[in-house]
Amino acid sequence: MKSLINISQFSNKYFAFITILVAVTAFFLPGGFSWLNNYMPILLGIVMFGMGLTMTPSDFKLVLTKPVPVIIGVILQFTIMPLLAFGIAKLLNLPPALAAGIILVGSVPGGTASNVMVYLAKGNVALSVTMTSVSTMLAPIMTPTLLYLLAGQWIPVDPIAMFISIIQVIIVPIILGFIVQKFFPSPVEKSVEILPLISVIAISGVVAAVVSGNTENIASSGLLIFVTVLLHNWSGLLLGFLVATLLRLNEETRRAISIEIGIQNAGLGTTLASTHFAAQPLTALPGAIAVVMHVISGSILASIWARIPAKKEKLSKREAA
Repeated sequence: MKSLINISQFSNKYFAFITILVAVTAFFLPGGFSWLNNYMPILLGIVMFGMGLTMTPSDFKLVLTKPVPVIIGVILQFTIMPLLAFGIAKLLNLPPALAAGIILVGSVPGGTASNVMVYLAKGNVALSVTMTSVSTMLAPIMTPTLLYLLAGQWIPVDPIAMFISIIQVIIVPIILGFIVQKFFPSPVEKSVEILPLISVIAISGVVAAVVSGNTENIASSGLLIFVTVLLHNWSGLLLGFLVATLLRLNEETRRAISIEIGIQNAGLGTTLASTHFAAQPLTALPGAIAVVMHVISGSILASIWARIPAKKEKLSKREAA
């Protein structure tokens, strides 16, 4: 068990490098990974089940005790990133499938990796965890609606079908994980330290599946996809921090909101794209690239902030509410 824990800690620490290695391998040896395409929803469901195993009622405590920062953060989550994606799609005159793909990345909830990054960045971890939990639970409504409104001009979007998919892939596994944790706390507590390893394997499988099925598209549109994803990611991190600053939130809260907004659950976006837009495989590529890029950029930002102590400021009226 100790060996597994060590491997899990290693995989969590070097998640970005592992996914890059898997992506490169899948690009040059696509035949070895194409079979994973049939298991993408299951792989993401495993990640969400793990999230359910670690989720507790206290993750939602801030919604009741200090709701204003949470409400502000979640509103920014579902406005800044989708609108940024829409603007970038227009600005770069992206092909329809790629435009829809980056809007899908912008419309999904925050990723679970953001909580670790906020901790390393000396940000407001409680707010980060609550934002991730709340935005994930809102995803069945918000993600299909935003995609329908913003990407419908490029490709047909069935919001009802997507709503059902998110319930199946996200909400049901989280609820099952929560139930297992509730009734079998001791086994869960003993195994929780290997969850990062399982998550890394599952997300790497999703990336490998998408890359292996899109080697030609990556070869022809790779630079455009990377520029799109990086511009979207970095702009989200910056705007999240700037808006939180304009709202006079304290330094720890600004850091949490910045990372929460910039780091999306790109694995969900990739799975939804592969499920609902299989006829246009280019739609899944922004999500696959974002899985890696978000971890890299978030880790870099967290390492910079880790060296800069957050100023101890009085809570604003908004944060104290």
